[in-house]
Formats: sequence, structure tokens, C-alpha cells
Amino acid sequence: MGSVSRRGLLAAGAGVLTACGANTGRGGGGSGPGIVQWYHQYGEPGTEQAVRRYAAGFGKARVSVQWRPGNYDQQTAAALLTDSGPDVFEVNGPTLDQIQGGQVLDLTEVVEGVKGDFNPAVLGPKTYRGRVYGVPQVIDMQMLYYRKSLLKEAGVEPPTSLDALVDAARALSRGRVKGLFLGNDGGAGVLGGTPLYAAGLRFVTEDGEVGFDEPAAARTLGKLHRLYADKSLLLGAPSDWADPSAFLQGLTAMQWSGLWALPRVREELGDDFGVLPFPGDGGGGQPSVPVGAYGAAVSARSRHKKVATEYVKWLWVQRTDLQQDFALAYGFHIPARVSLARRARRLRTGPAADAVRYATEHGYAQPLLWTPAAQTAYQDALSRIIRSGASPERELRGVVRKVSEELARVKKKP
Repeated sequence: MGSVSRRGLLAAGAGVLTACGANTGRGGGGSGPGIVQWYHQYGEPGTEQAVRRYAAGFGKARVSVQWRPGNYDQQTAAALLTDSGPDVFEVNGPTLDQIQGGQVLDLTEVVEGVKGDFNPAVLGPKTYRGRVYGVPQVIDMQMLYYRKSLLKEAGVEPPTSLDALVDAARALSRGRVKGLFLGNDGGAGVLGGTPLYAAGLRFVTEDGEVGFDEPAAARTLGKLHRLYADKSLLLGAPSDWADPSAFLQGLTAMQWSGLWALPRVREELGDDFGVLPFPGDGGGGQPSVPVGAYGAAVSARSRHKKVATEYVKWLWVQRTDLQQDFALAYGFHIPARVSLARRARRLRTGPAADAVRYATEHGYAQPLLWTPAAQTAYQDALSRIIRSGASPERELRGVVRKVSEELARVKKKP
């Protein structure tokens, strides 16, 4: 997918506040050994203070939280190769190389008894050969926002197929208003594999083979160029797809963005909007929703593996109150546990409830076997198809070759 970022990837309970007191969490609130926990730098106010409060409530160790600005994924990848890295860390993974290289601990026992309660779309990429190496924290997702009044004025129904989306975008493009905004690059960067999944395909099959070596893939990706060729797409917006400003300013009737934008859209537009998954294409197609989740993992180099593992279980399995708080008190995300998502008051009605249903029923995430080299080959081809009208069949043949090579390479590793 490559597109779900934690802008991207990624009601305060009384229990949270009473557990924390005035402790900042910098040294942890418990006794026992000291462990270090890393987080990437979140944009939502209050998140850093919250995770420090959580750490202060753990009684078996003194947990020191480190808030890490900059290229977090690169920082953690380097730190896992040393003895000076974190004990517990947040990760958009772990990656296949980190798992195969023995850099992270097996956390299967941590989720024993509740594994089935985690959204399978986000737990799957953290699972290798049946073993779990990261515990999902919250879910971020992307979806299509549409302006009800503009669709009604144009006599357009909310699109439930890709053909209908193409037609709707054309019909809604009037004067200075464009029908659809998929990002300033025309959609190649944000959509990723979403159209393939909408065609009933996938990046990688369950048995580890290329999942889109089918005529349906070329047919579906070709329709994305139609959007570009019809001049139905908003290009050159002041801010890109992750920010709903173009939609709110009336520059576009429909915009692809994230769940995180929903509170702002609702505040400014009231009930004059709805949300949809990316529509399915063809007889074997189905709606498609990209999802992603940072997870908690434990470094294999930790000197306190047992207590670090216990901390992950305490925070991300046992303390469901803190999981709810983390998901919804500082930003707008879906708890990774299906049962918690269903109980969350802010997610029970309206477009928010629709979003939870879409993520549960139609969510997909990049599979663990989808390597950076495979992603680059696919992304470059998708950009040429959308913007230049390159032959989808020819472009995909090259991508299939590259992905086949990558899958053969990674499957040779233990």
C-alpha cells in the first residue's frame, strides 16, 4: 500500500488519570528494571503526554519513553542492530528482514486468547509463518469523501463501481470545481494497490505468488488513466490528499483522504458529506479500503526481554481503556481490536460508523512479503499508466517479473 502514513499511520477514562498522578513517565512509575520505549513523533496534541502517563502506570518496571522525531523507520532499523536501541518500540512493521534476521521477539503468546479480536487486515502483516511479531495499536484508513449537495445538484449518485466513479467525476467537473481529488500526482502515490484489490486481486497470494498477473489488473488500472485524460482530477491543489482543505474549500466534489480528516470535515460541513470505500471493478471486484497500523514490538537485543514483553501485553492487550484513549482522545483512529471499535461511542454513528464497517469488511494492508523493491517497481508503473497513458499490459508485465524475483528471493530465507 505504501500510502497509509501516520498522519496517516496515525473519551479519556478516569482510570488513565488516576493511574498517572503527576508522574511524567520519564522515569516510569513502577519499580524493577528500567526499560526504554520508542515512539515516532505524532502530530496530534496530547499524544506524547498520554503515552508517558501510560508508561508511568506500569508497576513491574521503570519505563522511559523516548519521542523520536525525524526518519523514525530508519532510526529503528539502525538501532535494532546495536545494543543501545530500545527495549520496546513502535514500528510500522516489523519488516520481513527484521523478522527473518531475528531482530524482534516472537509475541505470539502475548496475544493468546485475543488474537481473533484484532482486525485481521492489520494483524496479518505482523504475522510470519503463523507467529506474531508485533501487536497492532490503532488503525488508520483511507476512504472517499463526497459532498452530498454537489452530487445532488449534478444528479449523480454516490459511486459504487469504478465505472460509476469515472462517470461521476466527469459529470461533477464544472467550471472551477473538479470531480475528484486523488492527490496532486493524479493518484499514483496514494492509491497504491487499492485498485488491484478493488478488482478482486491482491499484491501477493496466500501461497506467496504474484497476486495480480491477471487481465483484470490492466483493465482496472487503465480506468485510472481515463480519470486523468478526462480532466476530471484536481491537480495542483494548495495541499495534498491527506489534508481535506481542497474538499472543504469546494475545489472538488469528491476527495480521497483519511479517517483522521473526518472530525474537521464534519465540523465544517455538518451533514453535507458521506464516505465510501474505493469502489469495486468488474464481476470479481469488491470495495477496497487501505488500512495500516503501527504496532508494538520488542527488540531481540533487549536485556530485559521478559519484562519488556510483559509491558507490551499489559499496555496493548490487557489495558483496553488505554487502547481506547490512545485511539480516540488525541486524534481520530480505529482501535485495532474489533470489540473496542464496536464499543467506541465516537465510532457508532454516521460516517464514522460507516468507516469502521468499511475497514472491517473491506480492509487490506501491504503483505509482509511485499518488499520495497516490489513497491518501487509497481509505483513507478502506476504513475506512468495514470499520467502518461502507458500501456497497462506492458507496464504490468515488467512489474510481475520484478515481483516474482523478489518473492523468490525472500522465500529462500529461513
